[in-house]
Amino acid sequence: GLVIPPLRLVRDGEVVGEALELILANVRTPELRRGDLRAQIAANRLGNRRVLELIDRRGQDNVLAAFGGVIEYAERRTREAVRAMPDGTYEASSEIEGDGVHDEDIPLHVAVTIRDESMGIDFHGTAAQVAGNVNCPLAVTRSACYFALRVLLPDDIPANAGTYAVLEIDAPKGSLVHAQRPAAVVAGNVETSQRIADTVLLALAQALELPAQGQGTMNNVVIGGPDWTYYETIGGGQGASSVGPGASGVHVGMSNTLNTPIEALEMEYPMRVERYELAYGSGGDGRHRGGDGIERVVRVLEAASLSLLTDRRRHKPQGAAGGEPGELGCNRVGDEQLRPKIGYELRPDDVVSIRTPGGGGYGPVAE
Repeated sequence: GLVIPPLRLVRDGEVVGEALELILANVRTPELRRGDLRAQIAANRLGNRRVLELIDRRGQDNVLAAFGGVIEYAERRTREAVRAMPDGTYEASSEIEGDGVHDEDIPLHVAVTIRDESMGIDFHGTAAQVAGNVNCPLAVTRSACYFALRVLLPDDIPANAGTYAVLEIDAPKGSLVHAQRPAAVVAGNVETSQRIADTVLLALAQALELPAQGQGTMNNVVIGGPDWTYYETIGGGQGASSVGPGASGVHVGMSNTLNTPIEALEMEYPMRVERYELAYGSGGDGRHRGGDGIERVVRVLEAASLSLLTDRRRHKPQGAAGGEPGELGCNRVGDEQLRPKIGYELRPDDVVSIRTPGGGGYGPVAE
């Protein structure tokens, strides 16, 4: 991967050509990335213009007072919600299934303390940062913890700095969840973040009624040749809850991506989709069943490189209140089963099969 230190892409309203060309020289699809960066620059310019228009209409003092009021309101409502939760310290452990360099499980431990109107999350007992790319910068760890807090709150509480002022995070420097340079971190954002959120919620489930665990992975699949790259994350099963079954074939937790339509994929890339369906029966049983995962099978038509960043291939998503766990995911090329995280060279006509995990069930099967 390319490590880009903080630098200006735009200075005094003009794109810094050397910075842009450095980035584009290190990717396989430079024109697509050029378009992405231009879109981001345009979005920031539009946002800047809209804020200035608002200030022109309402005055800077009024606008800043309104901003402050929304933040204060979010903090007040969040503290009220946390105050209603039972005080105590709740602990849970989980793992990242290898880092792509070594295939051993990497421990993750959290202790969540609720006291009055505040919440603390302590990551002592989590593994040190590792050689592979599953390490988390502290900002990603914070985001995962904020997500876990947010799902406990009423829907009408806005998400802003006030919402998260109640939360203190203690993550040891140099650990998996507070990585220091030059640790590799790309999968921290897409996989370790999932496990952090899952583990925090697993701890809080000792104090609050929460759904069973969902698939807990983004099932990152990258297939590429010299001048093309296909990257997709694949949905799976959501955990069931006290009010009903989990959804099937959806992204769960720390993700906001949607599926790529088969027609678009086959038009753009030298690949054919041979199967795309729910992995029926992969959700955990219980009074309410967990959602089912997805089976995605793709044939490559030319030599390509495959990269997989996945989890829940060895440890099932847990059920809740006596429900059964969801089924494991599985990665294959032909008949060969692959590790959760791997790079693999594909030959023409190789078939890549990704089966994603189901969600845990809720409540005893007998009910």
